[in-house]
Amino acid sequence: MEKKLKLNTLRNFTGRSGPLLLVILDGVGIGRQDDSNGVYLAKTPNLDKLMKSSLYTTLKAHGKAVGMPSDSDMGNSEVGHNTLGAGRIFPQGATLVNNAVINGEIFKGEVWKKLVQQIKQNDSTLHFIGLLSDGNVHSHINHLFAMLKQASEEGVRKARLHILLDGRDVYERSALEYIEKTENFLLEINKKYKTDFRIASGGGRMVTTMDRYNADWSVVKRGWDAHVLGKGKRFSSAKEAVETFYKDSSVTDQYLDAFVITEKGESVGTIKDGDAVVFFNFRGDRAIEISRAFEEKDFKEFDRERVPEMLYVGMIEYDGDLCIPKNFLVSPQKIDGAISNYMCAAKIPSFAISETQKYGHVTYFWNGNNSGYINDSIETYIEIPSDRLQFDKAPKMKAREITEKTIEFLASGDYKFGRVNFANGDMVGHTGKPEAIIEAMEVVDECLGKLIDTVNRLNGVTAIVADHGNSEEMYTIQDRKKIVSTAHSLNPVPFAIVDSKYSNEYKMADLRERGLSNVAATLLNLLGYEKPQDYDTSLIEFV
Repeated sequence: MEKKLKLNTLRNFTGRSGPLLLVILDGVGIGRQDDSNGVYLAKTPNLDKLMKSSLYTTLKAHGKAVGMPSDSDMGNSEVGHNTLGAGRIFPQGATLVNNAVINGEIFKGEVWKKLVQQIKQNDSTLHFIGLLSDGNVHSHINHLFAMLKQASEEGVRKARLHILLDGRDVYERSALEYIEKTENFLLEINKKYKTDFRIASGGGRMVTTMDRYNADWSVVKRGWDAHVLGKGKRFSSAKEAVETFYKDSSVTDQYLDAFVITEKGESVGTIKDGDAVVFFNFRGDRAIEISRAFEEKDFKEFDRERVPEMLYVGMIEYDGDLCIPKNFLVSPQKIDGAISNYMCAAKIPSFAISETQKYGHVTYFWNGNNSGYINDSIETYIEIPSDRLQFDKAPKMKAREITEKTIEFLASGDYKFGRVNFANGDMVGHTGKPEAIIEAMEVVDECLGKLIDTVNRLNGVTAIVADHGNSEEMYTIQDRKKIVSTAHSLNPVPFAIVDSKYSNEYKMADLRERGLSNVAATLLNLLGYEKPQDYDTSLIEFV
């Protein structure tokens, strides 16, 4: 049940007459000042000015500060926006799943029992689809291994793996390492339990299965064709597939074509009637579309050709409001009392805007994993459709279109609070292309300057933050060699306030630790309200 929501006004500060705008620079961290840092190399006069301001600090955006299992775990846009909107730290998907695997609770639930029973009764195949890496952003290879081991111990004799190759949350050409590790593990399992566990299909995550926000359903179709129908480029092993693709020196794991493993001219493991499927990613955004393809009877996004009568199971519930999927192994964290709930209770009109790639982050994740409006009479959500091409080909993305629409909303006078996400730093950062990353950062800085100028003219306040790092770490050093980094980073992120009427009423608070969870209380202070009692401390203190 939703807690009672009420905001109390501050005694000595009522906020500004103009709007408060939060600008989220997705994937923009604070890194080394050298040629590894795309943010540093770019011409960013507006960011440079912010970083010299007295109302500037840096925040922790990874690890335990955003609910991840350890401080060696990167942050991501999902947990970042959850934490920004919640005002507190909640255990996130990786933590929830990791705990459930370690303590064995995942195998005690009714869903796990149901899928094992389905396989044993039908003498059929258990399929696992998911991202094969230890990036711990969408999945973890150890969770897959734990389920394979448990299934074999419980009498499952045939399993097939449909592996999605990463190269994004881990090194861009590391697929062979994970494939070798997996093949060795399967060899041990098969020998010990006399099972038939094999890799059956796969492909790079950005072209196979893992689309999000309805950006490009052809990605999901390629996955469906490979995993379910056995259609794709054919190889005798996953190792052979990757080695063949690697002959093109420009290709990286995330963009590898879909492939199918065959024997005697036939796929070794299509999904058939009576089988069960586990999608073992725990992050929801890139799991929803493939889940819909498996579960929806009246599915219209592409021709599935054949829809097996089987049991489909997700690692967690990827969308609580839409109940996707129907069956899942670990229940997600329920976040109540997000800042949007408080703002709506206080009748504060607001808007949220981004392009498709991050639209769900400024809405669903920001609102505590809740789809749709909280109060559509005082909220407006705007999605600018993203380009359907690799992001290094159009690094400006939709930053300027987002800026124009945001300025229009600010100028209307209808909104007291707005939040906007620029996806460039993250999406272009994932390409690992320095020229594109620099161009992306320069257009974001240009747009940031326009937004700050607009808010200042309206006697308002602009707060600037990032959800995690990425573009500031284009390579790392390994064995004295530069290794291209397409992953998120462990770096802190910037936070700054530009207050058009600032006259030293407040200052940055002297906190022992600062993280994304401190932002919500700060925003409420800037609007003239006290933070809710259970929110983490504000980043500002009044003097």
